[in-house]
Amino acid sequence: MRVVFMGTPEIAAMVLESLIGSKHEVAAVVTQPDKPNSRGNAVIFSAVKQLALEHGIPVLQPLKASSEESVAKIAEYAPDIIVVAAYGQILKENLLNLPRYRCINVHASLLPKYRGASPIQWAVINGDEKTGISIMYMEKGLDTGDVILQESLKLAEDETAGSLHDRLGQLAGPVLLEAMDLIEKGQARPVKQDDSLSSYVSMLDKSMGELDFTKTSEELERLIRGLIPWPGAYTRINGKMLKIWKAVIGDVEGLKPGEIYTAKVGELYIGTGNGSLNILELQLEGRKRMFTSDFLRGFKVC
Repeated sequence: MRVVFMGTPEIAAMVLESLIGSKHEVAAVVTQPDKPNSRGNAVIFSAVKQLALEHGIPVLQPLKASSEESVAKIAEYAPDIIVVAAYGQILKENLLNLPRYRCINVHASLLPKYRGASPIQWAVINGDEKTGISIMYMEKGLDTGDVILQESLKLAEDETAGSLHDRLGQLAGPVLLEAMDLIEKGQARPVKQDDSLSSYVSMLDKSMGELDFTKTSEELERLIRGLIPWPGAYTRINGKMLKIWKAVIGDVEGLKPGEIYTAKVGELYIGTGNGSLNILELQLEGRKRMFTSDFLRGFKVC
């Protein structure tokens, strides 16, 4: 099939790479406009744009993909199908109805659970045993279309949002190609989502990373893993931000929520609502990431 691909971040680039290596023809790529870096002195290309340019694929970067001008430009590439993966805009019917095989979306959850922008992180934060990839037809609603194909995977005990992102990215390409084969052969049997089982997850915010130690150790440990690599979980110590990169449920009891305990050599515990966290890796504001034992050699915390 002749494909127009729409996507922006790294996981979308992983899906695009599978498409490029398949029997299908990627006629063009649509991605979000370039953005300046944090210092404003350089332009950052999306991961999808970088990959497309490497393979000589035309790149479109409209401000609004569903504008009349943008839809007309996409139509020039005569797509049989439009594949969308983490593109970053809600598409309107004028674009959804353009290709003969419609628009399909690659979503990183087992729909209808975790519709929206951050399904990978919330699968970790909520302690889910499994998640997966859903391929669905797109419609006006947010991730509400009929599901063509799903594939699940089990989360590891130490899964972070970063590691799960990479695993789902590897899974997404083969699942997409299988779904496209079913569509092309007329064998797709889409299943309507049960809206009563749906849940929505919005974009992450940096404020989510501030740890509330009145919560349980289990909740906090999952939150730390679920916010890696961004926005990261943190607390404050001596007026400075202390980012927590890795922690496990501690065996020290009797601490008040937020109370720090370092009596064990090279170990740092923080009290929680039901026990403690053993902090294994951290990063003080203005310093590099390090093991707690190394950090404690040069920094007095209490």
